[in-house]
Amino acid sequence: MIETASRAATFPKLKILLGKTGQIKKNPQICDNQPWYMQNESRHLILDNRQITQKIRRIAFQICERNFEEKEIIVAGIAPQGYLFAELLLSELKQILPITWKLVKLNIDKQNPATSPVTLDVPTEQLHGKTIILADDVLYTGKTFCFAIRSILDVHPKRLQTAVIVDRGHQEFPIAADYVGYALSTTVRQHVDVHLENPQQLAVYLQ
Repeated sequence: MIETASRAATFPKLKILLGKTGQIKKNPQICDNQPWYMQNESRHLILDNRQITQKIRRIAFQICERNFEEKEIIVAGIAPQGYLFAELLLSELKQILPITWKLVKLNIDKQNPATSPVTLDVPTEQLHGKTIILADDVLYTGKTFCFAIRSILDVHPKRLQTAVIVDRGHQEFPIAADYVGYALSTTVRQHVDVHLENPQQLAVYLQ
């Protein structure tokens, strides 16, 4: 307790996280990094509903700025969470750029992407010669993206770009997202938990 109070005196901003007893409050909202006083928390909020909405809107603007000459763009979401992200992203895109937008669901086993069949909810011919935005909630090792991209390349798209809400690093494959909502430094033992099921209760947790 003495050490915590001492650090609070040294760092005035820490006082807003402390109660009357000097104990750190649970699950404060962390926006830019993981400070020392959260290292013992088993689970804490990284992005809340407002922040996620803002980041998705920013990604939408970036996509439109980069592809404003296109007449049609396909947003393909890797199910399940990537597809939910794609739905939210598409809602923002339609408000910015008045072109033809199409939503596609891509199914792949994220635990075994190398041996998993990749399926789409539309005929593959619809992707031929089109600009495609491949979306997922988190970029980690890049393995899922790698094998998902390989299957899309088989249909010869015009252009393929990638978008994620969180890039947590630790890539093991030569994959980088073109559009990133939030870059987060993590350890391999930590888990990023993204909640997109309820559009009114979006959240990203680190545990």
